[in-house]
Amino acid sequence: MIEKLKFDVKTYEVDFCGKKLTLETGKLALLAPGSIKATCGGTVVLATAVVSDETREGVDFFPLLVDYEERFYAAGKISGSRFIKREGRPSDAAILACRMIDRPIRPLFPKNYRNDVQIIITVLSYDGENDPDIIGMIAASAALMQTKAPFLGPIGAVKIGIVDGKLVANPTIEQIEKSDLDLTIAATKDKVMMIEAESSEISEEEIIKAIELAKKSILPLIEIQEKIKKEHHQEDTEIELIDDQTIHGEISKIVGDKLKEAVRELDKMKREENIKSFECEVLETLEGNYKQLELKSAFTKLVEKEIRLAILDDDLRPDGRGIEEIRPIDVEVGVLPRVHGSGLFTRGQTQALTVATLASPGMEQFIDTMETETTKKFMHHYNFPPFSTGEVAPMRGVSRRAVGHGYLAEKALVRMIPSTEEFPYTIRLVSEILTSNGSSSMAATCGSTLALMDAGVPIKKPVAGIAMGLVTDKNDESRFKVLTDLQGLEDFAGDMDFKIAGTRDGITAIQMDTKIAGLSDAIIAQTFKQAKVGRMAILDAIESVISKPNELSPLAPIIKALHINPEKIGELIGPGGKNIRKIIEDCGGKEVTSIDIEDDGTVMVGSTDSEMGKRAISIVESMTREIEIGEIIEGKVIEIKRDRMTGKQVGAIVEITPRQDGMIHISQISKERVEDIGKYLKVGETVKAKVVDVDREKGRVALSIKDL
Repeated sequence: MIEKLKFDVKTYEVDFCGKKLTLETGKLALLAPGSIKATCGGTVVLATAVVSDETREGVDFFPLLVDYEERFYAAGKISGSRFIKREGRPSDAAILACRMIDRPIRPLFPKNYRNDVQIIITVLSYDGENDPDIIGMIAASAALMQTKAPFLGPIGAVKIGIVDGKLVANPTIEQIEKSDLDLTIAATKDKVMMIEAESSEISEEEIIKAIELAKKSILPLIEIQEKIKKEHHQEDTEIELIDDQTIHGEISKIVGDKLKEAVRELDKMKREENIKSFECEVLETLEGNYKQLELKSAFTKLVEKEIRLAILDDDLRPDGRGIEEIRPIDVEVGVLPRVHGSGLFTRGQTQALTVATLASPGMEQFIDTMETETTKKFMHHYNFPPFSTGEVAPMRGVSRRAVGHGYLAEKALVRMIPSTEEFPYTIRLVSEILTSNGSSSMAATCGSTLALMDAGVPIKKPVAGIAMGLVTDKNDESRFKVLTDLQGLEDFAGDMDFKIAGTRDGITAIQMDTKIAGLSDAIIAQTFKQAKVGRMAILDAIESVISKPNELSPLAPIIKALHINPEKIGELIGPGGKNIRKIIEDCGGKEVTSIDIEDDGTVMVGSTDSEMGKRAISIVESMTREIEIGEIIEGKVIEIKRDRMTGKQVGAIVEITPRQDGMIHISQISKERVEDIGKYLKVGETVKAKVVDVDREKGRVALSIKDL
């Protein structure tokens, strides 16, 4: 007889903003050093954390890998693809979840830690109400707390929405979809680590209130994880960290104050030339004592240290700007001749060319993920070729970073896009980053505003974005400098990348990353204050070139929305789509004309040729029109009707539409008595008549010339 296996299961429960969150360990993924099954309602997520015992050689960064695995079975679904039923590459939603979980965790490891750490979040069950991203972030932190990794957590995470005009923590998916605010916060016990937001022009003050609510809501999650660490943390072992103090000291002896002077050189070309010269001197002098990668990494860190000191001590940025000064801006629209809309936005050495393309509703993107089956009428894609930074690199698909940056600009603009009823077009934006020296996603946001208005999309308001940087004093928390319009060198040397986009009336999107152990309330408040001033200045620059949307691009397809009786949809489509195909073929073919029909009777007719579009609209209207009593119609006589029994003439059949005939009874042809209809009407003749009766059940229409 086989002995029943016994598990050492420990379960922890916590009140998560009115819902029960359960963290369980000891039953699943038994060989993973950290393993947490998190359950909230019907949503279940497994998070595992594995830490390598050995330092990875040949890298100068912390090798953390986060994967977020969606499973269709979690929602009781099978992939809608006819050919692929197994989950393939991660969806954009899964990639965004990976990035969101990585961002608050990475800064809480020592910068010189080089052991591989992998976190895998697998969604096992999804109830459509409780967000697996948030639960996964909490579970990932709890799993790390069980390992020997030098993780300075825990972190908690929560969404904040607005329900019935009030800020609410941990709202349902349905509530978030209706909310003017979708804010995600990750934080430690006292510092904010990550912010992600999409909103409908929410004020800075309201966002700060939401952050305060989030920090309070997270505290129970921190407490329960500290309990898990106390009971399950692996025995501490000696952590191997890269010793960079010795090598830093030797490099400092070689370059001395020369590096300090070089960093403060305002001429960019001279500055870069001097720094490169000193790096070569260091590599030659210490060659053989250390690996070249170690020398380069240490030298870069010393350069970053001098940049930080110049900003903190002297308010001196690498390009000589003031702390709140924005780089020079150039704005252009209509830069490409054959596209529907284009905008070129250049800020310093960052340049985004965004192109807008308008198409029929049938070109919407179909989205089939674990969480949802839906369509998107507005999308933004971001491309970051290696030449934008003057580098050589293979171009092999879209990176996680490109997906994240593209989505950020999309979030910034989506609530300014007109409804389908107002503007029945599918809209695709593509931002090509041609030059990059920091803040390229915000340049893409500004370029997108330009391209949309150039194409004639009636956006509600222009949107601009700006990235904010930070330099802190590690020995004095109250001493810091927030940098307006972050550039590349300040990003690498600094402590945060805080992107804020919005209109003149409020914030529409936020994405904040930090490289330190969180941001204080004072830093956050100062960032919002400076960013608002910067956003207004950029909007001034945009509106000085284009203040409102142009007329619709003449190159865009013509689209008209018709509304028909839903009962006539089948008649319009025809058997096997025969009627629709015939209309499209008669109006230039599918390359010219498109017809999209919705269940509520909305018919979208689109065409790249105005004449063909008008023709298609006319045919659809004639095939689906509702004949009303008293209406005057014009139609062709197609038959003289006779009684089957007597053979006597009883009236004339008139074609009202290709699918509807009417009859003029012999008594309704003339005020005189009619003996021979042929003396009054002939087959093929076009006549006018008045509708005197409609029998919709039998599909009969009675006409009268006499009454007319």
